[in-house]
This record gives sequence, structure tokens and C-alpha cells, in this order.
Amino acid sequence: MVTSVRRLSASKSLLASLVILFSLTLAARAVVVRGTVTDPLGAVVGGARVQLIQGKQAVAAVLTSPDGSFEIRSASPGRFVLLTSAPNFTPNIGQDFYGGATDVVNRDIVLEVASVRTTVTVTATGIPTPLQQVSSAVTLIPQADLATRVGIVDDLRQSPGNVAVQSGQTGSVTSLFVRGGNSTANKVLIDGVPANDVGGTFDFGNVSSTGLAGLEMYRGPNSALYGTDAAASVVNLTTPRGSGLKPVLNYSGDAGNFHTYRNEAAVSGAHNKLDYYGAFSRFDTSNSIPRDRFHAATSVANVGYDLTANTQARFTIRNAVSAIGLPQARNFYGISADAKQSDQDIYSGLTLENRTEHNWHNLVRYGIARKREQEQAFTNVGTPITFDFGGGDIFTEYFGNVVTIRGANGYSTTGQASFFVPNEQSVSNRDELYYQSDYTFLRRVTALFGFRYENERGSFVTSYEKETTQRTNYQYSLQFQGDIMNRIFYSLGGGIEKNHLYGITGTPRIGLSYVPVRPGAGYFHGTKLRANFATGVQEPTLALEFASLYTQLQQAGNTAAIAEFNVTPPGPQRSRTYDLGIDQNIIGQKLILQAGYFHNIFDHQLEGVGAGALIQDFGFPPSVATSVFTPYLNSLAFRAQGLEAELQYQPFTHLMLRGGYTYLDAVVLHSFTSDAYSKGFANNNPNFPGIPIGAEGPLVGARPFRRPPHSGFFAAQYTGTKYTAAFKGALASRADDSTFLDGFDTNFGNSLLLPNRNLDFSYAKLDLYGTYAFRPRIVVFTELGNLISQHNIGPIGYPSLPFTVRAGLKVRIGGD
Repeated sequence: MVTSVRRLSASKSLLASLVILFSLTLAARAVVVRGTVTDPLGAVVGGARVQLIQGKQAVAAVLTSPDGSFEIRSASPGRFVLLTSAPNFTPNIGQDFYGGATDVVNRDIVLEVASVRTTVTVTATGIPTPLQQVSSAVTLIPQADLATRVGIVDDLRQSPGNVAVQSGQTGSVTSLFVRGGNSTANKVLIDGVPANDVGGTFDFGNVSSTGLAGLEMYRGPNSALYGTDAAASVVNLTTPRGSGLKPVLNYSGDAGNFHTYRNEAAVSGAHNKLDYYGAFSRFDTSNSIPRDRFHAATSVANVGYDLTANTQARFTIRNAVSAIGLPQARNFYGISADAKQSDQDIYSGLTLENRTEHNWHNLVRYGIARKREQEQAFTNVGTPITFDFGGGDIFTEYFGNVVTIRGANGYSTTGQASFFVPNEQSVSNRDELYYQSDYTFLRRVTALFGFRYENERGSFVTSYEKETTQRTNYQYSLQFQGDIMNRIFYSLGGGIEKNHLYGITGTPRIGLSYVPVRPGAGYFHGTKLRANFATGVQEPTLALEFASLYTQLQQAGNTAAIAEFNVTPPGPQRSRTYDLGIDQNIIGQKLILQAGYFHNIFDHQLEGVGAGALIQDFGFPPSVATSVFTPYLNSLAFRAQGLEAELQYQPFTHLMLRGGYTYLDAVVLHSFTSDAYSKGFANNNPNFPGIPIGAEGPLVGARPFRRPPHSGFFAAQYTGTKYTAAFKGALASRADDSTFLDGFDTNFGNSLLLPNRNLDFSYAKLDLYGTYAFRPRIVVFTELGNLISQHNIGPIGYPSLPFTVRAGLKVRIGGD
């Protein structure tokens, strides 16, 4: 009997051991997900419910500990999503990820208090940071706002501090002026890859909304993180990622007036360790004036592969091909020029990213930009006039019709303008290697180190010359950010750049924000004070480098003058700014006011300097000053200060109201152009005696061109189960500008120049959008653009597209 009992006991012990061993084996092969749940200010959230979703099923669920931490497991590998909820917070659905049988995945979660704002920005700090913690002025435009758009120009105007100037109709060159800075002072990133031309130029007019997951707009210089060209802002465009376990095909097609039509198809999904997204679109329109037809084709791909749960490789590519007629400033000619501009742009990046269990994140990216542009004139148009200067010097020039040019300032002039349509080709290529390593110490302090290597090549070819250049640039960045008691948030860092042209330069940056009143229910519960100081640098464009005094003397073989007068290549164009602001919750998180003051100085800017100033102000002898043609020097400086305000109100769940206003006080501090040297009378129009005119640039004491002192926007958006509707507007006051017609009349004189002050017209561009879900997978939509048919939204001389209408449908096939 005793023996039997002993045998039974031994059997039970063996069975228990096998059960324990089996359990340990299962645990060893489980997917483990760990992290911490916090609110937008970094305070931990205990008792939050975290669910691990695989497919459509919740395979596990836990509650966070009092310190906000959680650990959740699944015995089956695959793709997962974390669904997190807690009282007084909006449920959070995270980015999907792959977890293998023995992987430990780290996923921190930020729960958002029910708010009218999106929560996370990457552009401001280089790492994902809740918007409520950053001290910078950032605007986030979500993918939903771009769902039925053709491009992004109108949405760029839906931000304080931004003025988007389109020189013509759909597809025309569009420049972005942020807080009074130059249009070349914006660093544009596509999936982290720099997309500017060499020297900062970027045309927003031919950027399609296809394959965009949204965009971030950082207002202010941030060369500390992003290097050259981030002198006024950083614009970050991102491509969507596939997530559904079943492939999904989305098709969109529409048509409208002015022979407009568009087709777009996108396919996306995820399988085990792979996620994929691809899209293609084609857009065509004739626009409303002759010889202004525009077409664009855009191809996008984003493919990611999880080498391990915490290590991912990702490849992105964006290919854009477009062509548009160049009717020129048609209001100055009365007829359209017969010319075309073509662009072929490719942006691509290969990224390897790893995040360890101990808060260490590493990223390495190799990116390329390949950009080509051609401007070509086909046939001469207009009235031919032959000029005989004697001695066999005979040539024929073509002029437009007799027109009367009227400015918004009340001045007008009548005459014929000479056509000038250059034949030019430009190439701008860049290869970049970027490495970033950041580490978080005890969830309070994050240190970031970055290294960037750029190899830039470019060429500029005209009928008369061919110029080529190559630049090799290096940058090192170091930044610290963190918080004190979830009340004070700071970001301190700087960059050191070794630029091929101008050598070594430093760019410090510091940001502070303080939350004296934490967000909550009731009136005025939630106050954030913010302050920033930052600097930026910008390298010259290809055209300005080739036109610099150094390059012209070098090409002329005058190395003696270069050595004697210590002439150097173009130096860095610099900016420095400080801004102060407040974000105030007025009615809980439903009514929020954001307001701020900014003060920018843009100095050492490049400008064309005349012979008189070279002799009198720079000390060059007449033999040198007259041997070059309007060389460019770092001698321009201007100030841009102002106020920004934005109000966001969500009175009901489905209704969002937004509005913003910017006051800009910009003035040229010093300049040495021919116009400035002669105080505006070198190219004065004889029809306006005594009125100084800046023919090619603003005069000292005047405003920089195309930057209105008053601008604003508004949006009213309704989002329902079946219907969505949006009414949006962009407004701007009159702005200083020039007709740029010095020497273009029939006597090669300046009779077609008008005084600069308030030359560009004010405008209000109003647009209406709507969608209706006819079936769960079929949506019809419409867009009514420029409702009041404003003709002067662009600069003077360039007629804007009048009232337009587009209508179409979206079809979804496959997916969950």
C-alpha cells in the first residue's frame, strides 16, 4: 500500500514537472510586448487596458501597473496591433508590427485626452514627441485632408505663417514663404530624404497628393538637426504604410471643367514580416488660358520588412514626371508664349532601423534625389520689331500686344512687353548618408547624435553657357531633450556643418515650454508657455553660385584679383530667430487658442551688386568691377517679425472649426543692388517721376516681395458616418512686388515698371469639398474651387484659375 502511494505521488510529481516544463516552453516561444503608457505630458497612466489584437481577435489583455508599465504575451507569431483605452482618454490604436515566436517587442503608448489636435510630431525634435511637449510651432496636416485633393498647395495655406505663391494656374511654379523668409529657405523632406534642389529651391506646384500620409510643417529655422537650407522652416512629407492582412486596392477617378481628369490606384497590405504600399496617378488639365496645359504622373512605393521585431528595413521611392506650358505673365502680354517646362524628379531612401529593449534607437538611411528640369521655347509669338543699330547690327525682337498693366496700388501703365523665354536645362542630384542614434535615460532625458554626409552635383545649361558644380558636405548634430516633473520640457542642441563652399559653421538651437496648468475639464484648464531660439544656414542655389563674384572672376582667369582682394566663394546665408507663444485651452480640450510672436533676422543673403557699389562700398577698382556682370555677394539683410494666432473649436463630435491669422512686419535693412545704390532711381519709370522703384529687388526700408503683411485661413469641417463636408478659405492682403519689366518695352526702357508698394492684389480663395458614402466601399466626392472666381491669387501678371468643379468616386476592393 505504501509502495502504491509512493508510485502515485511520483507520477503526480512527474506530471506536474511536465506541465511546468511545457508551460515554460510555451512562455519561451511567446511574443512578448512591453512598454509604458503615458499621457501627452509624459505622466504615467496606471490602470489602462492594453489589448493585443491579431487579425480581428484580441489574443491577450492586461492592465498597466501604477507606474504605467505593461507586459503582454501571445503564443502565436504574426502581425499585431495594440489597442489601449483608459477613462478620460481617447482610445489609441497603434502602428501594426510583426512579432516572432521568441521576440520581445518594445512599444510605448501615448494616450490622448479628447482633443482637437493630433498628438505626435517627428520633425520638431528628430524623434516621435507628443505635440503637447514641444516648444516649436508645428502644423500637422493629416491624410484625410488630402484624400480628394490633386496637390498640396491649398493645404499649405491652412497654417499660420505660411504664404504659398503660385505663379499661374494648376501645376505652375509655387513658392512657399514662411514667416517672411525666402522661398529657398525651407528644408523639404520626403520620407526623411532631402528633396530640395541644390541650394534650397523646391516647387510645390507639381507635388501630387498621391501617396501622402500627411505632412508636418515646422515653422522656424532648424539647421541644428537638418543642416543647410532649414533656414525658415522644415516641411516633411511621408508615404503611407500597408497594414491590412488582406490586400486592398483603392481606385479614385474624377473629372471636371477645363478638360480636367484624374485617375489614381493604390494597393497595400501586410503579410507576416512584410508590409507594402504602392500607388500611381495621372492628372491632366488644360487650365483656362491658351498654351497652359498641365499633366503629371506620380508613382510611389513603400516596402518594409521586419528583420526582427525591433529591427526593420524600409525602402521608399517617389517618381514624379510633369510638364506644363509656359504662357509667361500673360496679363503683361495679352497673348501666351509658346513654351514648355518639364520636370522629372525621383526621391528614394533605404532605411535600417533598430530599437533595443533598453531605450536605445539607431537609424541609418541612404537617400537619393535625382531632379531634372527643362524650359524650352518652341516658336516666336507676338509682334516682330526689327532694330538696326548700324554697322550690320540688326536683330528682331518679339513683343506682346498693347496692354494696360494695373497694380493693386492704383498705378497703371500702357505698352508692349518683350517676350523672354529662355532655353534652359538644370540638373540637381544628391546622395545622402544619414545616421542617428538616440538613447533615453530613465524616461526623462533623451540624447540624440546625428551624422549627415551629402554629395551634391548640379549643372545649369543655357543657350550661352554650361556650368557644373559638385559639393561635399558633412554635418554633426547633438541634442538633449527631456522634462522636469512633466511640467517643464526642454530641447537643447546644435549642429556643426562643414560645407564645401563656405567651410565650417555652427547652428545652435534651444526650446523651452512650461505647463503651469495641466489640461482638464472646465474653463481655462490647460496652459502651455513656449519659447525658442534657433539659427539656420543656407547654401546658394546653382544659379547664384555660378553668378557669384568669385566664380565670375575665376572663369575670367582673373586669379590675381581673387588673391589680392581676398574674394571667396559665396558664404552661408544665415538666419536667426526667437519666438514666444502660448497654447491655451479655453473650454477644456474643445476650444484651444495658440498665439505667438516671432522675430527673424535674415542676413548675409546673396544679391546682385552693381559696379557702383563694388567700387564705392566694397573697394574694388573699376577694372575689376566692370569686368563682371552683376556679381552676387552676401550683402543683403532683412528683418521679419510678426504675430501668429490660431483658434480651434470642436463644439460637437463631428464638427471642427479652425481659423488663423498672421501679421508680418518685414523690412529690408541693407542692400547694395543697383536699385538700392541709386535709391530706386537707376531703373525708374519716367512716367512716375520722383517715385523710386526696385526693378529686380526691394529697396532698403521696403518690404521683401510677395510677402503680404496680413494673411489668414479658416476651415469648417463636418465628418459624419456617410457625409463629410469642408468649407475652407485662404486670405491675403496686398503685397509688394515688381513687374520685372526693366528694359522690356519697345525702346528697351522701363516704362512698364510700376511702383512696388502694394503692387500685388489682395485675395480670398474659397473652396468647398464634400463626400458621400454611397456604399461601404463606394464613395462619391466633389470639389468646388475658387468659389468667387478670384483672378489675382498669384503675383501680378499671372491670372489665377477661376471657378473650378471636380467630381468623382472612390472604390475599395479587398481588405478587411
